[in-house]
Amino acid sequence: MADRTPLTGRRALVTGGARGIGRAYALRLATLGAAVAVLDRDLSGTPVGAEDDGSAGSRTVLDEIGERVLTAIGVTADVTSPEDLRRAVDLAAERLGGLDIVVCNAGGGSGSMQDSIASHADADHVETILQRNLAGTISTCRAAVPHLRGQGWGRIVTVSSLAGRRPFDDGGYAAYGAAKAGIAMYTRALAQELGPEGITANCIAPGYIATDRMAPMFAAMGSDELRDSVALRRLGTPEDCAGVLEFLVTDLGAYVTGTTIPVDGGAA
Repeated sequence: MADRTPLTGRRALVTGGARGIGRAYALRLATLGAAVAVLDRDLSGTPVGAEDDGSAGSRTVLDEIGERVLTAIGVTADVTSPEDLRRAVDLAAERLGGLDIVVCNAGGGSGSMQDSIASHADADHVETILQRNLAGTISTCRAAVPHLRGQGWGRIVTVSSLAGRRPFDDGGYAAYGAAKAGIAMYTRALAQELGPEGITANCIAPGYIATDRMAPMFAAMGSDELRDSVALRRLGTPEDCAGVLEFLVTDLGAYVTGTTIPVDGGAA
């Protein structure tokens, strides 16, 4: 029988790990035996932009991992602040005794599809999206890589998107798509740099993943139409993404680096 705790003794950091797909990543890593640092701007799990009514914080991802008698710590930081992020990453590494795995999950879009059409997305919107996604990922890696070096083993996983692989028909979410495409290319460069040191760098590109944050957008786009555009005829789940993460951070994916893996059910 395959070992179900192949990451025992490993230390992992997940940005944006308090909710949605990031929460699934943190839970999967802990279940696989890793000690996990969850880095988020709000560890309660309240979706970005939503009001906390008290229910989101009643059972956080840290609580859930703790209930399974597994190891997790929380650190608060905003990935758009390089100094804040470096402080948090250093603190996580100190508390865990080092880092072996880094999952750069924090990011996300902003505004409506109509507010982000390619030809007239305003400068503030573009800057927000780039900082939250591309710059935030680069800053995370810049802070974390020194903790990975010198060990002969390491895993970095970044997060792109279906939007970073092809545009929407109306040209919406253009800056978001550009930022996510940039993350995929940045990851390829990182893989070339760090490969000789035994550190892999790969990218996951989720498609239509049914999280609480994305539900309103999917409803506005037409959930039935979205399902019909997916070969598997269903929306994805955070656990679908976590399964690919498991492959990339364990020895199953030991000879895979510099690649982007779509998790989109065959979205057209």
